[in-house]
Amino acid sequence: MRASAAPREFAAVVFDLGGVVLGSPLHAIARFERERAIPEGFVNRLVVSGGQSGAWARLERGELDLEAFHVAFDGECERAGCRVGARELLERIAASSQPRPAMLAAVARIRARGLSAAALTNNWAGGGGASADLRERFDVFVESSAVGLRKPDPRIYHHVLERLGVPARRAAFLDDIGRNLKPARELGMATIRVGDPDRALGELEALLGFPLREPA
Repeated sequence: MRASAAPREFAAVVFDLGGVVLGSPLHAIARFERERAIPEGFVNRLVVSGGQSGAWARLERGELDLEAFHVAFDGECERAGCRVGARELLERIAASSQPRPAMLAAVARIRARGLSAAALTNNWAGGGGASADLRERFDVFVESSAVGLRKPDPRIYHHVLERLGVPARRAAFLDDIGRNLKPARELGMATIRVGDPDRALGELEALLGFPLREPA
């Protein structure tokens, strides 16, 4: 009879920010598209199709400042057949980035149990950063614009694991975008895709083996 695999012992949990710990930028983009009569999903398709050389990727790696990004991304959108307004779009995303209290409470409970908590976020300098209060809630805080790498580049996952000092098999990662989870999973991290935050916390509780939410 084959022996069953030993349960994982987790040492760290890595959280995406927007769409996980904070309000969802994807929801903000979708609302912006509806209000402006922009085809549904246009912005995200353009971001993905632009790849590593697109304006959005360059902004998140810290290679473009905001003014240069506005010009470059608006040009990409117009060439793709639609006027968007990059400046207002980023303002809408920033306005939606309010903390989710249940997620912050879960981060605190994880650290109280002796595990490390990290933030791993694609962001931009001069408008996409996080408050000092939010930074203090994590043991490690990795921003794409500061390290010059962005998810889903595998190197940024290696970077956060090195900062934490834990192997991939002892870390869990939460993100709201599937393509950002794949490299983490391939490294050996446990992954949870966040759609409904409460459901995601339930999945994380099952992984860690202790409660993260207030009793119902």
